[in-house]
Amino acid sequence: MPFRTLSTLQSWLDEFATLGYPLNGSAKVVPQDDFEGEDTGLVVFQLMNAPTHAYLAPEPGSHEWRVTMEAREVPATMTAADVLKLSYELSVVAALGTFLQAKSYAFLHGATE
Repeated sequence: MPFRTLSTLQSWLDEFATLGYPLNGSAKVVPQDDFEGEDTGLVVFQLMNAPTHAYLAPEPGSHEWRVTMEAREVPATMTAADVLKLSYELSVVAALGTFLQAKSYAFLHGATE
């Protein structure tokens, strides 16, 4: 999938950052290990209000983007205020996933900006 090059993903992440979402360095593009020798990547979002990462990448064989949360070995216990902060962070992850999916669709269907 040519739209998943590291440089393309980074440019999309940079564009998303200009929309005013509070990323604060929590999102970055990293090489994806699943593709041998290809310049592909995925977006990693470090949640600040929960000790885990969210990975954003298209579903294999589909153009729909998915969010994968890292498994946890121990339960996370939070105050109501912490859960509220986490829910806001997850809304940013959802907005980022929607943005990446729209950019991918536009790229694949030849839309111009």
